[in-house]
Amino acid sequence: MSDMPISPYLHSLREVVGHRMLLLPGVTAVVFDDAGRLLLGRRADNGSWALIAGTMDPGEQPAETAVREVYEETAVHVVPERVTSVLTQPPNTYPNGDRTEFVDITFRCRAIGGEARVNDDESLAVGWFALDDLPPINDLNRRRLEYALTPGAAAWFSAPAVHHP
Repeated sequence: MSDMPISPYLHSLREVVGHRMLLLPGVTAVVFDDAGRLLLGRRADNGSWALIAGTMDPGEQPAETAVREVYEETAVHVVPERVTSVLTQPPNTYPNGDRTEFVDITFRCRAIGGEARVNDDESLAVGWFALDDLPPINDLNRRRLEYALTPGAAAWFSAPAVHHP
């Protein structure tokens, strides 16, 4: 998928299905430090600032994916506190023609250690940002942040349409 590295599992799927649409499980981490700052990474594939996210590996629990992805990309250790949203992202076509649609589970996470830095080749930069001084982020990331800032334990999800017989 694009210039971003993909897991051996996804690579093996792509060998079978080619560029056809894949529905994939993903997670996003909305990470706050003790000062209330937000952790963002500047993506290597498109240069935009974004929340830390990634695709689940087989056998992995979603919260484990959040912990793994944040550490792999930023060297920050986190504890997931709660699920804040569950949604299907809009379909995406990568420059190489791969098509995906992610079912994303977003977690609000608390940083518990590590120093934020670029820790792999998926990010150009990593940093902590005050909520009133964020770099530009896309609407989907902004929505995820809003859900994570909403008090309460209930996660946002799109309610199904009501069908009457």
